[in-house]
Amino acid sequence: MTEELDHGKILPLVFRLTIPAVIAQLITFLYNTVDRMYVARIEGGGMDALAALGIVLPITLIIQAFSNLVGLGGAPRAGIKLGEGQKEDADRIFNTSALLLFLLGILIGGITWLFAEPIIRLFGCPESAVPYAVSYLKIYAAGAGFVMLGSGLNPFILTQGYSFYAMCSVLAGAVLNIVLDPIFIFTLGMGVSGSALATVLSQAVSCLIVLAFFFLKKSLFRLRPAKMKPTPARIGNILSLGVTPFVMTITECAIQIVFNINLNLATGGNKDYTAALTVMLSALQLISLPLNGLGNGMQPFVSYNYGKGNAKRLKQGITDVTVIAFLFALSVWSVSLAVPGMYADLFSASDAVRAIVVRYCPFFLMGSIMFFVQMTLQNINVALGQAKSALLLAVTRKVIILIPLCFVLTHFFGAGGVYFSEGIADLVAGLLTATVIFTSFPRIFRKREEEVKAMKSSEK
Repeated sequence: MTEELDHGKILPLVFRLTIPAVIAQLITFLYNTVDRMYVARIEGGGMDALAALGIVLPITLIIQAFSNLVGLGGAPRAGIKLGEGQKEDADRIFNTSALLLFLLGILIGGITWLFAEPIIRLFGCPESAVPYAVSYLKIYAAGAGFVMLGSGLNPFILTQGYSFYAMCSVLAGAVLNIVLDPIFIFTLGMGVSGSALATVLSQAVSCLIVLAFFFLKKSLFRLRPAKMKPTPARIGNILSLGVTPFVMTITECAIQIVFNINLNLATGGNKDYTAALTVMLSALQLISLPLNGLGNGMQPFVSYNYGKGNAKRLKQGITDVTVIAFLFALSVWSVSLAVPGMYADLFSASDAVRAIVVRYCPFFLMGSIMFFVQMTLQNINVALGQAKSALLLAVTRKVIILIPLCFVLTHFFGAGGVYFSEGIADLVAGLLTATVIFTSFPRIFRKREEEVKAMKSSEK
């Protein structure tokens, strides 16, 4: 596969790498959406259950953030080492990452299970939705280890160029989740707990499929306990790059917590506004996750050619994926703004929830057109090893712009201010991110090209 990354035709290679990664992200969207669609149909408590899953979502994002810290930090580092011809170092990075993921999964899962109810209340859960949220979260926390290992090691499959296998590992879990959800929720009468159990079992299957890859002959990485011994330098190397996707995810969690708390205060705990937010966040994911997949799919190409110092291939590949990302963002954004009610219908929303979605969703999504930069090119920025600039851009959008804006606009416009803040912040931060990235990439390519030439000269 490294031969193709080095010499293969660029556009076909871009499609080969990114299409499975995009599909994997759409499957992730399906994972979340199927749970919400089914629980919304629970008789007598559908909107409470939907609101509960909206409260639980940022907590699951925290678990995902720690997975990204290790997986999306270690995989690009390993990819760069492969490009430099240092396979042994790449393998040690992989094994150290696997150990970190295992330990973090046990620790975070245990803490979440023990303090499920206090966490739920702290995050602004409407009182009527608390029992649903606690039951879901406790079961999900018990399976946190599977989530961490599966999602954290998947990037190490992608970085070797096997994006189809990586996609299939996620697809298998999603299909199982779709099958198990109605059985557990309705047939066995488990309600929201059944939804959580179906998700955890599905994640466990995905995790086993991911782990199985590293026992195949074609894998460049092998799970070896002897190579798992961590060193401060190696851990620091992984986490220094992983901190950017970690912060991007953890601040996404912080935003949703801020949204939920402000809605709870502005409406006196009206579950309809929390349920409507859950619907709108699902719409936002439909735009952002595939674009995130485009960036993740390009990671092996970008990291490998960055390691080789091949600026010409980098420029062409990134240009191609940028055009694809923009066209996708434009298409989904246009449909979403034109027909926002389709998202409410997808979740069988009540009339009250549907009215909120139709009124505010166009404002909520108006800045998502810029996600082709914020999601796709931000991930490419990480793959280039530009941890500091990627981190600064991620923090700017969410912490510096969006969170303060949410509090200010909610003060003046009530619940509507929560929905307005997302759209405005995405638009402003997207323009800023585009300016920084499009001006910095050429300089990054030139600098790396010069570094590789210098290394080759010193070896002669």
